[in-house]
Amino acid sequence: MKILKNNRIRIHEIIFEADTKMGKLFDIILLIAILLSILVVMLESVPSLGLKYGIYFFTVEWILTILFTIEYLLRLYVVERPVRYAKSFFGIVDLMSILPSYLSLILPGSQYFLAIRAFRLLRVFRIFRLVNYLSGSRTILTAIKQSRHKIQVFLLTIFIVVIVMGTLMYVIEGQHNSGFDNIPRSIYWAIITLTTVGYGDITPITALGQMLASVIMIMGYAIIAVPTGIVTGELIKQENYKKLSLRSCPHCMTEGHVEESVYCFACGEKLNG
Repeated sequence: MKILKNNRIRIHEIIFEADTKMGKLFDIILLIAILLSILVVMLESVPSLGLKYGIYFFTVEWILTILFTIEYLLRLYVVERPVRYAKSFFGIVDLMSILPSYLSLILPGSQYFLAIRAFRLLRVFRIFRLVNYLSGSRTILTAIKQSRHKIQVFLLTIFIVVIVMGTLMYVIEGQHNSGFDNIPRSIYWAIITLTTVGYGDITPITALGQMLASVIMIMGYAIIAVPTGIVTGELIKQENYKKLSLRSCPHCMTEGHVEESVYCFACGEKLNG
């Protein structure tokens, strides 16, 4: 039992932690495998390449699927609460990345071909797992999380602005057959104008309408800087915090512990190492 427990701890350190030499090597190998899998999915979608190299794409995909399946089972094995990991975001992504290949075995026959192709497209979910292996991702995610209330206020303000501007544009242009047929369509115009997208499918023709459109366009450029400043401010705060390690709690999967921590700050359980 002690040997099994030690093996679980060792495997957990390799899979979930990047502070060790083996952990870094595992992350690099896994990162290469994920990128290779995404590349295969992209190349396979090209008809000419799919016909010519389909058997090779199929072989590589199944080799990677088996490797990802082993990795997923090992993750469930080494954590203290496998159900919790399976229900977590990355646990679901891990499962979604391997499930389509197995579903293609259960749904044989030409009549299911399109459904199988749709299932196999879900393999691109593996790209989300790249976030796990970016050392700065935790800092960015924390900064966004800390900024969420300010961002919510900002989005609410934008929501009010586009409703007001869209309604005003409908009042000004609604009788001139310029495309502002109703308030929802006018709000749509306000959104694409404020976000500087500007498809040009709806255009004001009156002088007052063009003046209002100019104001919204200028506001759009000014608004871009607001969320950037909010998140940047939080990023600076995060960089000033005490350096955190990449250690992961085997009980609750929480990351971001201080290097000398013995117990998890989230659940209080003892950390490995």
